[in-house]
Amino acid sequence: MALSASQGSSYFLSDSELPPDEVIFGSSSAMEAVRLSVDMAATANIPVLLQGESGTGKEILARYIHLRSPWGSGAFVKVNCPAIPGTLLESEMFGYQKGAFTGAYTSKPGRVELAHRGTLFLDEIADLDPALQAKLLQLLQDGQFSRIGASEDRQVEVRVVCATNKQLEKEIKTGAFRQDLFYRINVITIELPSLTQRLGDLPVLVDYLLSKYAEKFGRSAPPMNKQTIRLLQKHNWPGNIRELENVMKRYVIVGREEAIASSLESNNDAEFNPEDVQLDGVIKLKEVTKQAVKQIERKIILKTLEIHRWNRQSTARALSISYAALLYKMREAGVPPRRSSAKDKTPALKVSRARLNSRVRFTAAAHAASPDQVH
Repeated sequence: MALSASQGSSYFLSDSELPPDEVIFGSSSAMEAVRLSVDMAATANIPVLLQGESGTGKEILARYIHLRSPWGSGAFVKVNCPAIPGTLLESEMFGYQKGAFTGAYTSKPGRVELAHRGTLFLDEIADLDPALQAKLLQLLQDGQFSRIGASEDRQVEVRVVCATNKQLEKEIKTGAFRQDLFYRINVITIELPSLTQRLGDLPVLVDYLLSKYAEKFGRSAPPMNKQTIRLLQKHNWPGNIRELENVMKRYVIVGREEAIASSLESNNDAEFNPEDVQLDGVIKLKEVTKQAVKQIERKIILKTLEIHRWNRQSTARALSISYAALLYKMREAGVPPRRSSAKDKTPALKVSRARLNSRVRFTAAAHAASPDQVH
């Protein structure tokens, strides 16, 4: 039975739903290789396998491939394999006939049919139930499938793009994934780099996300200063671009850069672990010690700043260092200065002249500190 391409109109995409090319691919060499592979894959009706850590943008890339393909005017239909229980996934993917089971009062097309002359995106394919892997294999081999309870096969023309954050070769060895299906879906395999492998693209991503969420939330989001960008580049980003999105949302809503510093603090502190030091070769003790001390200093400075509500003069006194030394250590650690706001400025108007003069003298003395005091 042949199908028309009129079904599933709610799945149609447009270019406006995707970030600009320069945001998707950036300028890093790792993403340049991805772009070359995408350009080759988009024009051919062959299965594509997208591999990479969670949050690296696999679904965005799948949508990009769909829109750049000859089937871009067709539907883009996503199936999140682990999100649907195995007992329901078959009917969700392949549909069912009226009377096929209790409660099937009408016939219902599955997502495979909705993707006819378009793209079927199978997210987290490694978690697909083994029983359904055989039906998917048949679909990839001859373009045929059958609804639950149907007596005849149906024919579709569908482009299949799969994504996973697992190594399918390992899943094959454990028996969780069919080897013959693996050979069918990885005609072209594209490996997406983690965010730490493309840190040069971070400023472009930050600018795009700030603009996107400022518009979405109706807030003003000023550009981040260089210190905060450096702080972001020092973070190890276990959640990749998805984690960066959440950080940018927080910044747009809270409106203060120190909120970002605090949110990234615990993860950055975990970067150094004495157990990770390799003891079977040359150990650069001075460098290792310097790294550990810098991270400890950063943590102490951040906590003290929070206790003193980001009053840097009070923080310097509490740490028994000069104001200039505190500013120097904040820059070294990538801790952003507190941004002034209208709310912060109001109490300052009530400061007495004597207290103000005292602060001026204190600041002047701090800036006249010797280099030894700074370090």
